[in-house]
Amino acid sequence: MIQLYSTIWRVSGRRQFILILLSLAVAGLSAVPLSYQKEIINALTHAKIDSPSLFVMCAEMMGVILLSLTLKWLVSYRSGTLGEDIIRLLRKRLYLDNANGKSIPKGTLTTTISAEAEELGKFTGGAFSDPVVQLGTLVAVIGYIASSQPGLGVIALAMITPQVIIILATQRKVNELVAKRVRILRGATNRIVNEDDGEDASTIEEEFDAIFETRRRMFIWKLSTKFVISALNAVATVAVLVLGGWLVLEGRTDVGTVVAATMGLSRLQAPTSFLIAFYRQVSAARVKFDLVRELLEEPQASARKTG
Repeated sequence: MIQLYSTIWRVSGRRQFILILLSLAVAGLSAVPLSYQKEIINALTHAKIDSPSLFVMCAEMMGVILLSLTLKWLVSYRSGTLGEDIIRLLRKRLYLDNANGKSIPKGTLTTTISAEAEELGKFTGGAFSDPVVQLGTLVAVIGYIASSQPGLGVIALAMITPQVIIILATQRKVNELVAKRVRILRGATNRIVNEDDGEDASTIEEEFDAIFETRRRMFIWKLSTKFVISALNAVATVAVLVLGGWLVLEGRTDVGTVVAATMGLSRLQAPTSFLIAFYRQVSAARVKFDLVRELLEEPQASARKTG
């Protein structure tokens, strides 16, 4: 993981730094609309606001949302173009290395240039900015909920912790299946490109079956994890409504806080789901990075041995 990120920073550090700054700005704005929602609802509930003030607060809230969306657009555009630039760089490197005498099997070269390079490049574009935005959003929203009502903040934090544990426990198995699938696909493609004798047709069919079985097992792991995480999110939402409703009835909090906390949980589900998907992506990218690096280094090692 460290080697993957150090390589990404070495190739695109300056552009990644700009993306990080923009991502921090997006994260910093994430809890501001919740504050406006709380203030507007409480003011309306207690009839402590007039029409001009309501319009001003709603306009300010919309301005913050539009600013946040503009920054998100900019982050997405810059990370997308950076990813495409890295894809181009990887494809040129693989093609030129092969053209300069490295004996990379044609099937392996084809799958690496067409699929693996693209997946690695896309990951590189958001390798730093994506987790900064989502982690920053989690910290900002949980901090806001906890500052408004500590008990509701504890529920929000408790919703995330088991999800992290589940992902860490299951992702290693998924990574093994990803690496296995890539290696099987490379072998099958090499046989097809090299047009081996017909006696290998059954072997290729068996490899296609193995790829299917590998993906099937990946689906089981991923979908089961998603089911458990969705159930945890539902439990957290119900818990906030139960605790928040009880606190309102006891006069220990206000309706605006409960509404903001409920909305905050909804805001937390998106970055949490994204970070889970991102962790899976970075784990798969690390596996494919190692495979591509092996592909580029093996011919060099062979040349040194020959010399």
